[in-house]
Order: sequence, then C-alpha cells, then structure tokens
Amino acid sequence: MAGDRQQDTYLQAGAPRRRVLAAAALAPVLAGAPTPARALPADEPDPRNRGLLKPVNTALPDWTSVSDKLGGTGDMKRKVMFHTGLPRRDLRVRSRKVDVKPALALGSHVSFVRYADGSTLAMGDVVVTEDELQPFTDVLHEHRIQQTAIHKHLLSQAPDLWWIHVHAHGHDPGGIARGLRAAFDRTGTPRPRPAAPPRPVDLDTAGIDAALGTKGSVDDGIYKCIFVRRETITDGHLVLPPGLGSTSAFNFQPLGRGRAAISGDCAMIAGEVQDVLVALRRAGAELVELHNHGLTDEPRLFFVHFWAVGDGVRLARALRPAVAATNVVPAGG
Repeated sequence: MAGDRQQDTYLQAGAPRRRVLAAAALAPVLAGAPTPARALPADEPDPRNRGLLKPVNTALPDWTSVSDKLGGTGDMKRKVMFHTGLPRRDLRVRSRKVDVKPALALGSHVSFVRYADGSTLAMGDVVVTEDELQPFTDVLHEHRIQQTAIHKHLLSQAPDLWWIHVHAHGHDPGGIARGLRAAFDRTGTPRPRPAAPPRPVDLDTAGIDAALGTKGSVDDGIYKCIFVRRETITDGHLVLPPGLGSTSAFNFQPLGRGRAAISGDCAMIAGEVQDVLVALRRAGAELVELHNHGLTDEPRLFFVHFWAVGDGVRLARALRPAVAATNVVPAGG
C-alpha cells in the first residue's frame, strides 16, 4: 500500500514534467525533422530525464521468485528484461482461411524490469478466449494488476479471441508473478516451457531481411522481424528499456512456395499514424485495430495491428514504407 501511495505521488508530481517531455519529443516531428536517437543507458546525461528512474542490469538468478511462481522458465533480453513466453498452444485458431500458429499471433508473454530504487515493473500481452476474458480480468483486479488495453490482433478469428495488456509496478515481484499466475490459471494457457532450437523456415529470409532492412529470427516456425523506437520512452517516472511496450513486429508464417501470412504491429507517435495507415493499405495489408498499449507512456504511442497474405519478399518490400514512416531501428539482442 505504501508503494502504491508513493507511486501515486510520483505520477501526480510528474504530470507537468510529462507534458514538457512530450512537447520536447514531438517538437522535431512537428518541425519535419527526425527525433534524435537515444541509447540506454545514455553516455551523457539527458536533461529531459531528470527525476526519472532507469532500469538496472539483472541476470536470471535475480528472477527466481518470479519464474517459480509463474511456473516455468524465462530468458533475459538486453540484460535488463526477464521475459517469459506463454504461447496459446492449446488453441486451434483460424483467421482469413489460415490456420494460425501460436508464434504468429497467439504469443502471450510477460516481462519484468528492475529499477534503481529496487522496484519492479511488469508488462505483458495476454491472449484469452472470449469466455476467459471476464474471469481473467476479475483475478487481475483482485491482485491489483492493471489492464491498459483490451483489443484484437486478428480479423474474423475462430474461436473469438482478445488480447489484454497487463501492467504492474511495486516492490514485490514475486507477488506480481503470483497474481499473474492466478489469472493465467483461469484460462487454458499452458505453462511456460523452454524454447525449441530454431529450424529453417520455408521462406526467402535473406530476401525478407533485405526488403525490410533488418535481420530477423526464427521463433517456433515463424520468421520475426522486430524494430524498436529510437526515442527514450517513459512510463510515468520509469524509463522503459528499448523494446518494452514499444516494438514494431512483422511476423511471417510460411504457407508454401515462398508465400506467407503476416501478422504485424507498428508502434507510432501521433504524427506518424496516418502515414503508416496509408502505407499499409498501399502494401495490400488489412487493418485490424488502432489503439494504445499503455496509459502513461511519453511520448504517447499508438499501435496498429495488420494482416497480409502473399509472397513473403514482395510483401516485405511493400511494407518497407510503413517502417520508414516511423522513428525505429532494428532490434538488437
């Protein structure tokens, strides 16, 4: 309870500062110039970041209390994020006449980040069936875990699915994990398990990489190309590590003979939204949903989920303008 009151104080005191930060971040965009890239941790102090908390490096042993309560293993990303994937392998989902593999669009996951004050931020995206949505929500509320988005990633899917973004911040990461586990137990979500070694996919991955200007990777039979925002993104008084809650993802599921189904998500600031929507439609992609993932992020981010089917390389080439319309770079390890 004390931690919650402290967080509220931070958020209230930080409201004017967030408006200043948002104006500073948007000014280059409004002037027609690209927003300058910021690395984390920054080599030089950034005056915009005064009073903000940055993430600290951690290792797998630091997250034993979380993995034990979630009931499975996880991995480290960029030395600061403990990540656990919980794909819905229990579901058989079909959308637009395509049998959707779990790694294409059914990948529930949660990430935990430690901060300099010893607190922990947990953020994630969870796939639930329509019948699971309300019971899952009620358990989150019981454990004071926030929902920051309820939306769709797929068109005309069967069974009916929803995607929920979850958010929690406090000094008891084990307690947050316990609440998430209780909510997951109200669904058919399988327990986490170690990732299988990557296998080659039936796609021209070199051609896709060249078309999108990145280097993708294989995840459970899906080829994934990930981009992260260049700016420093904050959530209240917390600096988010690159990629947490701010990625653009292009997932390719092989359909044979070089064809692919693509389930994608673009992270954008307000000034980029219309250019991205136009670029996606010109590429032949179907728009699924435009929404926010967070409640207190600065600069304010918007996300558009889209769907496309066709030759993988041609689609990647057609989608390149949507990437170019946003201030992103290929994700690192």
